[in-house]
Amino acid sequence: MTDRIVIIGAGHVGSHVGSALLARGLCGELAYIDTDQGKARAQADDLQDMASFTRRGARVWAGDYRDLAGAGLAVVCASGPICKEDRLEELAESVKVMDQILPGLGGSGFSGILLVITNPVDLVARYLAERLSLPRGRVIGSGTTLDTARQVRVLARRTGTAQRSIQGMVIGEHGESQVCCWSQVSAGGVPVSRLMESEPGWQGLDLAAIGDAGRQGGWDILCGKGSTEFGIGWAAAEIIEAVLRDEKRVLPVSAPVEEDGLFISLPCVLGRNGVERVLRPALAPEEQAKFEASQARLREYWGTIPKG
Repeated sequence: MTDRIVIIGAGHVGSHVGSALLARGLCGELAYIDTDQGKARAQADDLQDMASFTRRGARVWAGDYRDLAGAGLAVVCASGPICKEDRLEELAESVKVMDQILPGLGGSGFSGILLVITNPVDLVARYLAERLSLPRGRVIGSGTTLDTARQVRVLARRTGTAQRSIQGMVIGEHGESQVCCWSQVSAGGVPVSRLMESEPGWQGLDLAAIGDAGRQGGWDILCGKGSTEFGIGWAAAEIIEAVLRDEKRVLPVSAPVEEDGLFISLPCVLGRNGVERVLRPALAPEEQAKFEASQARLREYWGTIPKG
């Protein structure tokens, strides 16, 4: 896998993905593609300035689809002008944007791993996967990686526990039907149900309210400052690092999990080949029902995309 990463879309998300990649030393070459070439050049120059202060350094430039031929990984951040609380309402506009980039992406000779961030990410990732000739597992949606971090953030604040000590679990759609799997959440390996029986700060937790706050977290950030950027930038870098360094790390990303090609988030083993295995946790009955409802919701919206 080559040392070059290409980011398609030089807006808030794309810029923070690039910043996180440079800060973590994950690439030696970083190229931006955007319809606004002036913005792409400005982002590249700004990040090239940043590279002077990183341990590894990197070459950053505003490029075009030809740069994808030599890339080991590409990130799709391009999106339309709308942003809705229910991400599925962005589908039609996002499909139009994907149709604009598909000729360049598909004709570039790119053969690496494609990470998709554009919302609604489960459907956009599937759309690109079905129109490109990349092997199964090499198109990955960022999925519920960030949703899991938001669940952990809310739980940590409510209990006074360090975020890094909590193991969260959100699966399903990156959106309104996501599933907080409390049967799988723990702190230091101790299940939430056990902690709620006796530990100060954990007793009397309203898990439904915590799940709602985590699901609402992205919208709250967007309303408060106009964009989400830091969290998704580092979530993307976490996924990319697991792939580039062949870590075999398990993260909840969106991948094809059913025979019909449905993309949805489950814990996945990530390595140099992208999604190498999909794991299926033992869900409580109510969690399984919610997960199936999330699948049905994504299938319903997939059916609204014009085929052909």
